[in-house]
Amino acid sequence: MDFVEFWTLCSANEIVLDLDQIETFKRFHKELLYWNEKVNLISRKDMENVIERHLIHSLTILKYLKIDDKARVLDIGTGGGFPGIPLSIAQPKAHFLLADSIAKKIKLTDMFAKHTGNRLVKTFSGRVENLVNDKNYLNHFDIITARAVSKTYNLIEFSEKLLKKGGQYYLLKGGDLTEEIEMTKDLYPKAQIKEIPIDFRGVDWFKNEDKKILVVKNVK
Repeated sequence: MDFVEFWTLCSANEIVLDLDQIETFKRFHKELLYWNEKVNLISRKDMENVIERHLIHSLTILKYLKIDDKARVLDIGTGGGFPGIPLSIAQPKAHFLLADSIAKKIKLTDMFAKHTGNRLVKTFSGRVENLVNDKNYLNHFDIITARAVSKTYNLIEFSEKLLKKGGQYYLLKGGDLTEEIEMTKDLYPKAQIKEIPIDFRGVDWFKNEDKKILVVKNVK
C-alpha cells in the first residue's frame, strides 16, 4: 500500500487528513522502517505492511470514537509510537503522553514524536505505575489507549488513578475477549464495556484477524 491509497482509504472511512498530515505520516513511516532495522520496534514480518497493520490500525479508533481537541491522552506501552503517534498526527490539538518501560524504544519514539513537529506530544520512560506517584498526573487523562498491552483488568488496576472521572479506555485488541471482559466486570462492577469489531473499508485484515476496539468507562 502506498500513501495515495492510505489517504483514500482513510477518507473512505471518514478519517479526514490534509496534505501536511500525509507528509508527516510519510516521514514517520520512513524513520520507523529505518530504525526498526537497528532496534526491534515492530515485528520484522510486518515491515512490508506497516501502513495497514500499524498506521491504519491505530487510526481505526477515530472511525468509531472521538478524541476532542485539548483532550489529554495517555498511550501505555507505546513501543514504536502506536497508537499514540498516528492519533496525534490526525488529532494535532490533543495532548499526548506516550509511555513505555523499554528505554531504547521510548528514546526513538521521542525522536519520532519530535519530528512530527507537534509540541503537545510528550514521552515517558518507565513503568506506568511510576506515573501514579506523580501527583501532576493523578486524575489527569481523559483517555487512555493501549495496543495489545496486558489484560484489560490488569491495565485498569495500575492506571485507573491516572484517569479523570468520566474518562475512558480505548484499547486495541483481538480475538475472543469474552473471558477477559467477564473478569473485568467482576473486578469493576460499575464499568461499562463496549466491544467494537473493526470493519475498515478497503482493508480486510482487521476482520480476518478479528481485531477489535474495547471501550471501557466508569471504572471509578
